[in-house]
Amino acid sequence: MHIAFLTPEYPHERIGHSGGMGTSISNLAKALTSQNVQVTVFVYSQKESVVFQDHGITFHLIAHKNFKLGGFYRYRKYIEKYINRFAADFDLIEAPDWTGITAFMRFDVPLVIRCHGSDTYFCHIEQRAQKWKNQYFERRAMKAADAFIAPTHFAGTTTMDLFNLPQDQLQVIPYGLELEQFVNLNPEQYEPLSLLNIGTLIRKKGVFQLVAMFNKLVLTYENAQLHLIGGDSGDVQTGASSTWTLIQHELSEQALKNTTYHGKVPYNQVQEKIKKAHVCLFPSLAETLGMVTIESMALHKAVVNTSIGWAQDLINDGEDGFLRHPNHINEWVHKITDLFENPQEVQRIGAAAVKRTHEDFDIQKIVHQNIDFYKSLIK
Repeated sequence: MHIAFLTPEYPHERIGHSGGMGTSISNLAKALTSQNVQVTVFVYSQKESVVFQDHGITFHLIAHKNFKLGGFYRYRKYIEKYINRFAADFDLIEAPDWTGITAFMRFDVPLVIRCHGSDTYFCHIEQRAQKWKNQYFERRAMKAADAFIAPTHFAGTTTMDLFNLPQDQLQVIPYGLELEQFVNLNPEQYEPLSLLNIGTLIRKKGVFQLVAMFNKLVLTYENAQLHLIGGDSGDVQTGASSTWTLIQHELSEQALKNTTYHGKVPYNQVQEKIKKAHVCLFPSLAETLGMVTIESMALHKAVVNTSIGWAQDLINDGEDGFLRHPNHINEWVHKITDLFENPQEVQRIGAAAVKRTHEDFDIQKIVHQNIDFYKSLIK
């Protein structure tokens, strides 16, 4: 079997920054090769066109091209033409739903779209208006796909409903982790009263709810520390170019002194930041799964996560983590306070979180679910 992936990101030094989508693809691609499945990764919107191999995977970096007229259409057709030069070599291609990149593309092999989170999905969750071109491209791409994979039941069923697609074309398969890479040998060693949030600084990640929580926490714990990791972004609500600037204005004087914004941190360094955290907080308002949640759980961390939809597939509240609605600020403050005051509870929850990730998010188990689904689509 030979599987191809089309993606705008992938965690590799020759490709650049990658978020949760790229990480999930990388984990799956490596697991597939370990099962003797051949893998090719096409990465579009790159600075240059180049082909190379690494870890048994063939990479095609496809340079971005600007067209004076019809750029959205013509670049897609350029990518299609490039990929079809090699289509005879693979059995199936997988692409993301985001921006409907495969709109106008046609391949001689089945096309699977994995629901990493379309603009249509996020606009629906956040209850904000969507640009017509984004909706048009995504709808066209989704209608032309042969099947769909989603990482959680909520993300999958919501996406299929939004695009008016039959639920029987959907397979729910969670993202997986290379768990041998996520080991915390000293979970009892962490920086007391330290809180960690990982993700782009953007409103949908619940960053302003996080600020409200921390402003209250420092009234009781003046030495509490908040660490933020992730790229800055503009704010859709205010039109501001920097969410970090907005956050600084929202933090109290004491909270601002106790907040460290690390910006983007190389993927191989994020683990050490997680290990140092007392508690990991993810009050997101819009996700499909949230890789950083399960990565933190795998590293023996007590996680307080959003309670919205997708999170129900990740955490059993009170057993291997905690679920709270991002807008219920006092509930978050009470739970964080409880964890600050009860180190035994931090260790109990962390141990249960590790167990949960080994049961449900081990890529060496999940890869077989993907292979079986791919086989069902290959003629």
